[in-house]
Amino acid sequence: MAARIRLVRKGRRNRPFFRIVAVSDEKDGRGDVLEILGYYDPLPDPAIVKINKERVLYWMSVGAKPTETVRHLLEKNGIPVPENLKK
Repeated sequence: MAARIRLVRKGRRNRPFFRIVAVSDEKDGRGDVLEILGYYDPLPDPAIVKINKERVLYWMSVGAKPTETVRHLLEKNGIPVPENLKK
């Protein structure tokens, strides 16, 4: 089973809020998430990012690839992404 680490939009109109989740490639991620790994709130200045580092590292160790946006958030918060999981 291939997995991705991606963002899922929550919140309301004009007030976005994102969850960082591990989701199977076959699912859309709106309800069938494997695990919630953190959240990202882009509106405050500076943006609020809360990530469970241990669980993200676990999911990457079993082969879950982060999306481009999540990869940038991880690197910005000091969580290294292995080269084989980029792209």
